[in-house]
Amino acid sequence: MLTPVVDDDGAPFWEYTARGELRVQACAGPGCGELRFPPRPCCPHCHSFDSEWRRVSGRGRIWSYVIPHPPLLPEYAALAPYNVIVVELAEAPRIRLVGNLVSGPDAPLNSVPGQRIRIGARVQVVFGTDGGDGVRLPRWVLERP
Repeated sequence: MLTPVVDDDGAPFWEYTARGELRVQACAGPGCGELRFPPRPCCPHCHSFDSEWRRVSGRGRIWSYVIPHPPLLPEYAALAPYNVIVVELAEAPRIRLVGNLVSGPDAPLNSVPGQRIRIGARVQVVFGTDGGDGVRLPRWVLERP
């Protein structure tokens, strides 16, 4: 498994995923509250530097997907073909997260056949077990398998 590159703005995201929580940054400026991702120091709407991390339901829908052939990264060659999906969050349709559609939290990346993936399908976030480095990537399962 590849590990994410963590910067100061995104570090809280990974701290929450390590605990099995999906949170996104929100503006804490007066009267704003806009959710944003990727995390950044300043709100693009009101320009406040005040922020907080809000827990979201982890529900969404598949906005787009791709099945790489051959895999672009050697670390994933044995799992090909596998999917990469873009999920639009239910609470914030402008926020889209990239991940994999899997059959369960600890299932391999190729556990859902490509022909079962549909744009608009409803999904729910899951977090697999820690791979030993403290990183738990958000993954997605179909709400109605």
